[in-house]
Amino acid sequence: MSAKVNFHSSATDSSTTRIPDVRVEDSQTVVIFGGTGDLTRRKLLPALYAMDVEGRLPERLQVVAFGRRDYTHETFREEMREEISRFQRVEGSEEQLTAFVQRIDYFKGELDEDDSFRRLRVDLDDEKRYPPNRVFYLSVAPAFFEPVTEKLTQAGLIYPPDEPVWSRVVIEKPFGRDFDSARALNHHILRLLDESQVYRIDHYLGKETVQNILSFRFANTIFEPVFKSAYVDHIQVTASETVGMESGRGAYFDTAGSMRDMMQNHILQLLCLVTMEPPSGFSSDAVRNEKVKVLQSIRVPKLDDVRKQVVRAQYAAGQLKGKNVPAYVNEDRVPGDSRTETFVAAKFFIDNWRWSGVPIYLRTGKRMARKQTSITVQFKKPPMELFRTVECENDVCDLTHSRPNLLTFRIQPDEGISLHFATKRPSMHMVVEDSELDFNYAENYQGTLPEAYERLLMDVMRGDATLFMRSDEVDAAWRIMDPILRAWRERDARIPLHFYAPGTWGPIAADELFDHELHGWQNV
Repeated sequence: MSAKVNFHSSATDSSTTRIPDVRVEDSQTVVIFGGTGDLTRRKLLPALYAMDVEGRLPERLQVVAFGRRDYTHETFREEMREEISRFQRVEGSEEQLTAFVQRIDYFKGELDEDDSFRRLRVDLDDEKRYPPNRVFYLSVAPAFFEPVTEKLTQAGLIYPPDEPVWSRVVIEKPFGRDFDSARALNHHILRLLDESQVYRIDHYLGKETVQNILSFRFANTIFEPVFKSAYVDHIQVTASETVGMESGRGAYFDTAGSMRDMMQNHILQLLCLVTMEPPSGFSSDAVRNEKVKVLQSIRVPKLDDVRKQVVRAQYAAGQLKGKNVPAYVNEDRVPGDSRTETFVAAKFFIDNWRWSGVPIYLRTGKRMARKQTSITVQFKKPPMELFRTVECENDVCDLTHSRPNLLTFRIQPDEGISLHFATKRPSMHMVVEDSELDFNYAENYQGTLPEAYERLLMDVMRGDATLFMRSDEVDAAWRIMDPILRAWRERDARIPLHFYAPGTWGPIAADELFDHELHGWQNV
């Protein structure tokens, strides 16, 4: 057990803050392709409504939901009123909700029909109803990314980048299946659009706790100097989930796996933020330039090294929280002979001046012991072990080896930051014990944290691309993961697929990535 001390923010209550509020100034029209889909109902429209209640939307904003189902404006608005009420983060009045849903129109069309886009162009050209600035949100299957951007351009719905009015296109993940497909998709999109018009979204980057990594590192003189190989033993990034393939998710997941679904995008992005160099400023290019440098510095595993550096696994049948759960291959919409990984753990190195020789451990998985997204920086032990460390469990205490300092960013849940360090235990002996300083968001700030999609939609509507991936960033991320996917595909028989029980932290093989027994995964 460790002694724990909370620490608190000195910020005043939000009602007394003098920080200028952030809001969208430009009038605009937001067109959501996939307007009847799950993401629109659960995330996008509730996020826009929260922004409206908080006074962040412009006076003139109209939302157009593009879908193929039979709705009228009124029937769609009424259904969305119920969905927003179910998923809203910020509760407004009935009058506010009524006013907001009046901003929503429904457009029935087909994603693969030229005529649908011509009709959409005619509708949007009515500037009395639809402000000319346009956001096109592609909440559609990846197969439609190319045809939709093509048809938007052909229909004249995209303005040239130097026009006084603007067009922006938001593209959801996954962005490609491998290096070649991602590069081909980038080539297609940048043939039609300018890079400044493209917003490749990764919702992890919209989380308040993710953005706090940068402020923690670069706003605190006492921490930034020790973020380097001279002081850091290793870094761990974990994104674990307890869910499996509920709600028919197996159909999509089996085509992606944990590597494409989580590791190539979310986890690499977290790694970039905790290891990047200080940017020259917080302009979009300054931040993204430093992230790209990190990705380009990661040592790409050779085919023969994949087995040593990467562990893939699949969950078996078992019990989770007292309930029987099926093996992955027995889940709905999953082939019985599937070898798709539901767990990945990997060990990488960043070959640059700051991080040379420091192992970076990444893992993600389904049906694991706990839902957890965290980053742990483990520091090196002092060169001499001058003190003995005491560890106590209830009334029983034992002397043990000294424990390293740990700095942990808890992304979700229980959002916060903790620091483990040694303090002398009150006694006649010169022994130390592990203590913890803990900063918890819920205890320090009133209300709930903004949803990731609120921040990201705000940024798109304001034209701030800092939290969105640039084309060279996408290429650099796939450059790392492509050899691993290729090794699994070409040498499948020689690279084992491990299995793990539900409710555990994955297979034993993942623990063997660490150099010796004194190191191991930090299960926060």
